[in-house]
Amino acid sequence: MNWLDELTFNEHGLIPVIAQDYDTGQIMMMAWANRESLTLTKKLNQAVYFSRSRNKLWHKGETSGHTQIVHEIYTDCDSDAVIYSITQLGGIACHTGRASCFYKRLDTTNGTWQDTLAIIKDPKDIYGDCPKPHINPSKNPTGFEVLAKLDVILAQRKHADKDSSYVASLYHKGLNKILEKVGEEAVEAIIAAKQLQLMQSTNTDDTAAKADLIYEVADVWFHSLVALAHFDIDSTAILDELARRFGLSGIDEKNARQTN
Repeated sequence: MNWLDELTFNEHGLIPVIAQDYDTGQIMMMAWANRESLTLTKKLNQAVYFSRSRNKLWHKGETSGHTQIVHEIYTDCDSDAVIYSITQLGGIACHTGRASCFYKRLDTTNGTWQDTLAIIKDPKDIYGDCPKPHINPSKNPTGFEVLAKLDVILAQRKHADKDSSYVASLYHKGLNKILEKVGEEAVEAIIAAKQLQLMQSTNTDDTAAKADLIYEVADVWFHSLVALAHFDIDSTAILDELARRFGLSGIDEKNARQTN
């Protein structure tokens, strides 16, 4: 059984998440997560939540830079709540500039709430004129985040109805069809590259040709990721292999492969 299937989500497909400091146990914040944000959190080892106000995923720190590194994930006896055991980068979890969102303590003698944590950094210095990151437009995702999210989506599509999406239909048709599409898109990328070369050699405006090449290469990458996902290989493996090659002569690397 998938670990997500053991959790109890509410009628909106959400589950409450508490972020707790890994070293001290201090409660840092509370937010919501859905299946996709939990999957990304596990994959990235960084906290990803679901913003109800924006109705989209929220990668903690996307606006402030105060990312949460997730060491462990817990659920309770009823499996209807989750804890992220985290290290808070920047030491600030709250949009008010405090270490924790839980900084108000009830004074039981007079029934008033008292602030117990100092502001570490002025929110205006963190967010500019929009001090609440959960209602800010998010920044464009990084390339790594795009690949990570694609990995999750492609894995989900493998078990989806063939009529529910293009990718699900490719999986239904089998590996040969997927590889055929990789080949087709590679040929189209080659044609686009040659067209761009022609534009540049004749000093013709190459704006459209560049855009076309980018589009076609994106198709090659995408269908290659589909092929990888067919074998349960995600993009991280490719990034790791590329990282391994840094500082290694291309000639030496090729010779080593031939020797092997």
